[in-house]
Amino acid sequence: MPWQATLIAPGKTVRDAIETIQNSGGQICLVAGDDRVLLGTITDGDVRRGLLNGLDLDTPVEKVMNKKPHSISPNADPAKVQALMKKDLLRQIPAVDEQGRVVGLYHINDFESGQISRNNWVVLMAGGLGTRLKPLTEDNPKPLLPVGDKPILETILEGFIEQNFRKFYISVNYKAAAIKVHFGNGEKWGVEIRYLEEKTRLGTAGALQLIPETPDHPLFVMNGDLLTRVNFQDLLEYHLGHDAKATMCVREYDLQVPFGVVDIKNNRIQDIDEKPLQRFFINAGIYVLDPDLIGLIPEGKQFDMTDLFGRAAEEGHSTAAFPIHEYWLDVGRIDDLEQANLEFDKNFAK
Repeated sequence: MPWQATLIAPGKTVRDAIETIQNSGGQICLVAGDDRVLLGTITDGDVRRGLLNGLDLDTPVEKVMNKKPHSISPNADPAKVQALMKKDLLRQIPAVDEQGRVVGLYHINDFESGQISRNNWVVLMAGGLGTRLKPLTEDNPKPLLPVGDKPILETILEGFIEQNFRKFYISVNYKAAAIKVHFGNGEKWGVEIRYLEEKTRLGTAGALQLIPETPDHPLFVMNGDLLTRVNFQDLLEYHLGHDAKATMCVREYDLQVPFGVVDIKNNRIQDIDEKPLQRFFINAGIYVLDPDLIGLIPEGKQFDMTDLFGRAAEEGHSTAAFPIHEYWLDVGRIDDLEQANLEFDKNFAK
């Protein structure tokens, strides 16, 4: 799309900015008035930092935009533009004229030809028993239950492949043979698939100890019963940009208290909040880890991701939260499976 598709007016909402970022293909919003003078920029990371700071999707864009963005002359030497992008880890730079008006947008893709395969390993956790989905899981493991026209785990795999990830481990335990028969070595999808075989159940992090060689790059870990439209490349860049050893995807969860909540002090009623709404961030089951954290996982014992993040924090490693606003569904119960089938075409049909 043309760079004009990245423009958004002041006063628009974060929700509008997300739509512009997704629809324009530029991975950025340029906030500008009718005169096209650049007021600020909004990237995916700006949106997520705003959500972590308590802002919501109806917040005006001025609250999340970068008010001092990089910009460059439209007549700049392309080599200079590319060097600036590399130096400051930028994917886009607006081009502005002498009056500060937006006249173009440089994108990293302007200097890189073709799609680059990522060297990051992706670990998909597929060894769960699927107890809450019985009797459906008595014959099939949960990751092979069909949603839409394919198994849940196949949709997850293809989501990573669409974003140029090509190296996968699948952790298996319950009905492992069925999963291995379906996915094989990945040749059908043009990728590499290996298996981590849990002889006993090792939890959501314990299976990482089975990886035979320490990876050279940060690795993704994702539960095999999730359906999402998260941009995994944005997640990786967020992890790297925040200098984190471990990054956890989190999602807002609202809890409506069905009663009036009474604030009492010294036996006196101070206030009554009628049916208040409480907002939390919950673990979304998707992670990026630096490889050296695998050394924190005990061998042969059940160890969950929550344990790993706790241990990492105890030992002084930096951890980060990546708030997701994209479609996300944990297919853990029968009604979740029904919902997933109803929503599949809207979110995943090609």
